[in-house]
Amino acid sequence: MIAVIKTGGKQYTVEENDKIKIEKIPGKEGAKVSFKEVLLISDKLSKALKVGTPKVAKAHVEAKVLKQDKDKKVTVIKYKSKIRYRRQYGHRQLYTQVQIEKIVTA
Repeated sequence: MIAVIKTGGKQYTVEENDKIKIEKIPGKEGAKVSFKEVLLISDKLSKALKVGTPKVAKAHVEAKVLKQDKDKKVTVIKYKSKIRYRRQYGHRQLYTQVQIEKIVTA
């Protein structure tokens, strides 16, 4: 079974037992989380497809938090030619790694 969920302003295509990195959400490692914004559910075997308007009614995806961490550093450089202007700084985005446990269609 495949589902499309929305979290952190982004959409993710997930299956059971998938591990995905999403924008940071509250919850400690080992905690259970539930994603209520399910936009689409598809079953590979029966080829059934449920498309939400905008969400699929009474559907949710259950997941387990594996890790709360920072991503790799992204270096940002600003440069203007001929005027001796150079700036460099880095940024490490916070993320949460979750494992999808169950897709519930109700």
